[in-house]
Amino acid sequence: MDWSPTSPIGRGIVVGSLGVAASSQPLAASAGLDVMRRGGSFIDAAIAISAVLVVTEPYASHLGGDAFCVVCPRGSDDSVAVNASGAAPLRANPADFGVAIPPRGSRSFSVPGLVSAWGALHSLYGKLALEDALAQAIEYAERGFPAGYAYCRAFRQTFGSTACDVPPHVASMLTGLDHLPRPGEAIRQPALAVTLRHVAAGGADAFYRGPIASAIARRVRADGGWLDEEDLAAHAPDVRKPLATTYRGHVVHGQPPVSQGLILLEALNIAELWDLPSMAWNSADRHHLLLEASKLAAADREGRMGDPRLVRDPSAELISKEHARSRARAIDLQQAAPAPAPAQLGSDTTYFLAGDRDGVVSFIQSVFSGFGAGYVVPECGVLMNNRMTGFSLDPSSPNVLAPGKRTMHTLNAYVVTRDDRPVLIGGTPGGHVQVQSNLQVLSSVIDAGLDVQRAIEAPRWQWRREGDRTAVEIEERPGAGLVDELRGRGHDARPIGPWAQGSSYQLMRIDPETGAMHVGSDPRCDGQAVAF
Repeated sequence: MDWSPTSPIGRGIVVGSLGVAASSQPLAASAGLDVMRRGGSFIDAAIAISAVLVVTEPYASHLGGDAFCVVCPRGSDDSVAVNASGAAPLRANPADFGVAIPPRGSRSFSVPGLVSAWGALHSLYGKLALEDALAQAIEYAERGFPAGYAYCRAFRQTFGSTACDVPPHVASMLTGLDHLPRPGEAIRQPALAVTLRHVAAGGADAFYRGPIASAIARRVRADGGWLDEEDLAAHAPDVRKPLATTYRGHVVHGQPPVSQGLILLEALNIAELWDLPSMAWNSADRHHLLLEASKLAAADREGRMGDPRLVRDPSAELISKEHARSRARAIDLQQAAPAPAPAQLGSDTTYFLAGDRDGVVSFIQSVFSGFGAGYVVPECGVLMNNRMTGFSLDPSSPNVLAPGKRTMHTLNAYVVTRDDRPVLIGGTPGGHVQVQSNLQVLSSVIDAGLDVQRAIEAPRWQWRREGDRTAVEIEERPGAGLVDELRGRGHDARPIGPWAQGSSYQLMRIDPETGAMHVGSDPRCDGQAVAF
């Protein structure tokens, strides 16, 4: 197949004028569309999607996880960024961990933030009652939903492995089954349904105070963990202006720290210094420059970034055009440079978008590793994150663990505006690969003129550090031909499966003339774009 910008696409582009949604899980996207059809706002739809994903993708996100989003009204550039990541418990003691923070168990999670994002967003742009936005998720949790193939595969890959470090009872607590799920089986979670009903009636406060908070804290204490009622009650989301930079006449709005979103802006600033639009879309020149830009930006993340409430925030410096020019001098057009550590892969996160005539939201949520801490609070059906493992134990690191501190996050989402109006909204799960994928897709649309579905389906690469080498894994498809050319420039380029890159993208473009929303969804997942 010819993968030039003029090649035919696999999936069709979905176009809507009144409301759109795109998610990695079809039931979630449909729930968002239903809410908008019933008069709900794009934010009501986002809350509906987010909640259904909790029910249908517990391996990727849950009420015990975190969320980040960028919201942009259609009539102005008055965008906001929401950081709903939680802090380390106040009783957390780095000395108790020794050489490493355990990836599972009662001391591996920070304060959950997702529900606080719902509360903040609903207060800003909600039209329906919260119980209306959560109705579909409650029904799926209470009455059941049919297990899909991706759902069953996630459970089998984790719990069917001899290397599984998640307690086996977690699977039954999340599915209500005494065996691993099979496609089509009804999945019921009555305890989670009760918790969602409490939130629907009492708002976010019903999660962070009262019976739910007490149940979580009581169970965690019994299991030797630190999280307690005080930690939950003290949590509040951070709502502020996004970081922003310009890129070829566009303004890219990204997540401030503790998100790594600023390195996307830095990488775009570096890439802007070359005339990428004049380069062939799939040329080694273009991909080499994007690879090097992404590695330089990632290197600035390591050793520089931490919770800006407690350490110096380097954002203004790192996303400046002057800094980009300085960093770009390190790029050799014929020779690859090594990548920074750690840059590991990962995709145990979920991303979605929603939009209507009034605004758009780019939303990402996660429990970090697959099935998070492997810890479910049975009284309320809540699966906890294992985000504590994002901290460093090195006292010299700005990201060193401390009580009440938030760890750095790979989670990031973006909205692109032009003439103060949103024109591109997108994102993906994928751990450290998120920024790499965002850079490639944005360049494909803005520099090469690809439509949203072609930009998503185009072969992508991902790099990661292996000891003292940097492996560059490239999706191998007929006509791609990048592996040998990049090897000639010193990249340790390796072919992978044709759809094996570790992201699953959702992307929307708003036509500036008609206002219509053009949406694409990634075939690398069970994603679906819907519209009306």
